[in-house]
Amino acid sequence: MKLKLKTYYFKRLLKGFLPMIAFFSLFATPLFAQGDLLIFPKRIVFEGTQERVQTLHLTNAGKETATYKISYIQARMTDEGKFENITEPDPGQNFAEPFLRFFPKTVSIAPGKSQLVKIQLIKISELEPGEYRSHLYFRAVPKIQALKKRKEKNPEDTGVSIKITPVFGYGMANIIRIGEPDIKVQISNLTFEKFNDSIPLLNVKFTRSGNRSAYGDISIEHSSLNGKKTIVGTVKGFAIYAANNLRKTRIKLKDTEAVNYEEGELHVIYTSSGNGKTTYADAKLNL
Repeated sequence: MKLKLKTYYFKRLLKGFLPMIAFFSLFATPLFAQGDLLIFPKRIVFEGTQERVQTLHLTNAGKETATYKISYIQARMTDEGKFENITEPDPGQNFAEPFLRFFPKTVSIAPGKSQLVKIQLIKISELEPGEYRSHLYFRAVPKIQALKKRKEKNPEDTGVSIKITPVFGYGMANIIRIGEPDIKVQISNLTFEKFNDSIPLLNVKFTRSGNRSAYGDISIEHSSLNGKKTIVGTVKGFAIYAANNLRKTRIKLKDTEAVNYEEGELHVIYTSSGNGKTTYADAKLNL
């Protein structure tokens, strides 16, 4: 039988099945949207073993019932902030999956409705001091619909057309932290450039050490020669996961006539998120 596949949908289906993780760490709020799926919060962290269960809230913002299969996957972060799937932990990395369980494994959510997913901490007696991380992965179940034969357009056509709906996936960090925290971050190699001679960019290098990941917000302030201070760049939810020691990033700055990037100073501040914010590191660049 001859199958006519709509190339556009087929390519997007294949893309959805690729074993990659869509991590979006630049959102300002803990509510994350991927496709029509709203997830709150956007990461799970167990600080010690006192809290044994945490809850995820999933909401379908679409117009059709959506089904998602849930599983754990493992990943490393590259120096550029991209993620790669792995099966064995890197040196200094611990997987959280053996110490977590979740339910349900599959969810079907009607339009405008919500679903809870419980994540439970288990085998706590086996947890040694340190940080453990795995990623809970939500993969949309594709919808494949056979269409009617279109003999009225081509009576000799005996084939069948197939419409394939695009598939989305999203991975969120699940972290367990045991023992006293030890984390240090340094900022270095600050360089300013203008992309295509017009877009102001700041290149930044972060170096992490210790037994925990860093997660927080970046703020960039410009100081003019007359002392005027202007916030010209922010990044929310910036992560340097253990066991990464290095992360490089390029931050787009505000393009405004009120700021002269030919002079003055840029001040980069990296702080933790949540209550009781602390400063991981800061550095300055003379322009």
